[in-house]
Amino acid sequence: MVDYRSFDHLYENAETFDEVYRLIAEALLDETSREGQVIYAVPGSPLVLERSVRRLQEEAELRSDELILDLLPAMSFLDVVWSRLRVDPIEDGVRLIDGHRFATQAAGQRGPLLVAHTHAQWVLSDMKLSVDRSPSEPVVVLQRLGTGEESVVEVPWEELDRIDADHLTTVFIPELSQPVGAELALSIEMMDRLREQCPWDRDQDHGTLRKYLREETYEVLDALDAVVDADPDDVGRPYEELESELGDLWFQILFHSRLAAEQGQFTVADVARTLTEKMVERHPHVFDPAVSFDGDLLPPQPSGRDDDDTGDSSEMAKTWEAKKAEQSDRLSVFDGIPSDLPSLAFADKALGRAIRSFGRPRPGEAAAVVDSVLAATSDQGDGPAAMGKVLLALALRGRELGLDLEHELRRAVLQLLDEVRALETTAASAGDESRSESWVVG
Repeated sequence: MVDYRSFDHLYENAETFDEVYRLIAEALLDETSREGQVIYAVPGSPLVLERSVRRLQEEAELRSDELILDLLPAMSFLDVVWSRLRVDPIEDGVRLIDGHRFATQAAGQRGPLLVAHTHAQWVLSDMKLSVDRSPSEPVVVLQRLGTGEESVVEVPWEELDRIDADHLTTVFIPELSQPVGAELALSIEMMDRLREQCPWDRDQDHGTLRKYLREETYEVLDALDAVVDADPDDVGRPYEELESELGDLWFQILFHSRLAAEQGQFTVADVARTLTEKMVERHPHVFDPAVSFDGDLLPPQPSGRDDDDTGDSSEMAKTWEAKKAEQSDRLSVFDGIPSDLPSLAFADKALGRAIRSFGRPRPGEAAAVVDSVLAATSDQGDGPAAMGKVLLALALRGRELGLDLEHELRRAVLQLLDEVRALETTAASAGDESRSESWVVG
């Protein structure tokens, strides 16, 4: 009898499939180092849905001088699937989809689709939620093909996640009523047609669109204020307004992405991918930094992490800024603050960056005046209300004096940036990473 060892225990104990494939590949490489030759048998073809084999292929390419991988072809489960479905996958244009990546791989597709890795109810449920409109035709659920427990049944889309799924379950979708991600794809198509056929849209460039982007951003902020301030029992209308304004902002993103694509720079898909890569990199407490992001599948949650073992939000903010600095090669903590921000938002952003690097500032003479004024107005309401009234009074006094307070505050912030940048230079030359020098505001 041939001596063999199964990897079933890894599937039972590992937290993610990626971990299973990694552990299998490592075990096989270790065994090869000891024995010189190892036979690794998988069900069906070694080139179809066998990620452990793919890992071994990558390792063999890296170690071509010492490791030889010989792949022996075999019949794939797909051959049995086509026989049971009685379809020609080439003639009918069937696309093979990974159930774990259904929302991304099936984006824009109507079918026919063959979905593998549908091994659990949550995978089937995610598939259902990814589709805007349920298919009118039943889907075909194929299970345990080629075994004594083989099952091929038609199931209405609404009942898909009621199937008792296992690792030998595959789903065939003859046709979707509407492509996955149809609305997003339609908005991109709309932008392309406007750019090609509308005289006004053809005339625009990045410069002429700046004011519209600024206006739409402020309208989104107004809509957000309405949602925040709305009665919890009557938020329908504010959310409708927010939905509309976010759509207008999305149009600006589509427009600038289309202009960049015309220049051969990037597309809206590149924008989405860059965002995902950036967020994955900046959230190591959510995505496992030891597992690479391949563009289709997000790295899993770090193993052994408790949901409450991620620190508080202030620690997250520090990590966020540190990651941003690493990725952008910033020379100063202030690099990357948009210069077009309104002066109050500009001041808040700059102060937040400075406090995280140097600690709280020492109050100057003007700060003492503010404290005394707020103390005198404390009987007019809570702190935020009193501060708002002080700012309004300052706006009135600035108007009476003929001052542009927006400009004056911006000038004060820029002066503060120069002073704190000087502290950064001093800290860098002294090798002081803590940046604990005192600084003054007001």
